[in-house]
Amino acid sequence: MNTLSSSTSTALPLAGKTAFVTGGSRGIGAAIVRRLARDGAAVAFTYRGSPEQAQALAKAVDAEGGRALALAADAADPAAVRRALAMATDAHGPIDILVNNAGVLLLGSVETFTLEDFDRTWDVNVRAVFVASQAALPRMNDGGRIVNIGSVNGDRMPFPGGAAYAMSKSALQGLVRGMARDLGPRRITVNNVQPGPTDTDMNPEKADFGKSLHDLMALQRHAHPDEIAGMVAYLAGPDAGFVTGANLTIDGGFGA
Repeated sequence: MNTLSSSTSTALPLAGKTAFVTGGSRGIGAAIVRRLARDGAAVAFTYRGSPEQAQALAKAVDAEGGRALALAADAADPAAVRRALAMATDAHGPIDILVNNAGVLLLGSVETFTLEDFDRTWDVNVRAVFVASQAALPRMNDGGRIVNIGSVNGDRMPFPGGAAYAMSKSALQGLVRGMARDLGPRRITVNNVQPGPTDTDMNPEKADFGKSLHDLMALQRHAHPDEIAGMVAYLAGPDAGFVTGANLTIDGGFGA
């Protein structure tokens, strides 16, 4: 049975909306793509190094009755992001929802962390958010939603080696507040979702490092990517129209 048939689509909270997700081929990004599509949005998403996964995800969404378009683009490459946005709007129409999910996690002591890794961290985790948001705005409907995927490490970095990563995620907190002010007149909301440890290939729960994080948490487990996607869906949906400039933490008590 078509789970997104015309007889039921009008009841879906994102029916008629178009979403663009950066870094959407795996992990949290893929969960966001699936959730937004299940909620009725037509979703375009970018990928960088996993074309097979990206195409498989798009086909799976389509098979469930949704609409998904996989687009190759490095989030740190402004020209590539602009091209992808143009292709997305050509296919699905103006953007209603932008999710800046693409990110990198590069760890190392400040004594040895290379400038190349520092620049890559900044370019993907911060600059790319600004680039995608600025590029999307001329293609975004008034009343749209921008959701960034930050990290609880923007508030708390309890282990060594994460200075650059924590810096990049805390930078998003200031960016989201300023953007919320700038875009308020267009009724575009801008928010950060700040996950704690989440079970992905970047931070698998079964790894020794993953398990060590549980001692820092009130709920001693990793989040499932679908749980993060649920908060993104809330911010993208009709019930969150008065939420903007917020940093919403979903971390199992990591920062409690």
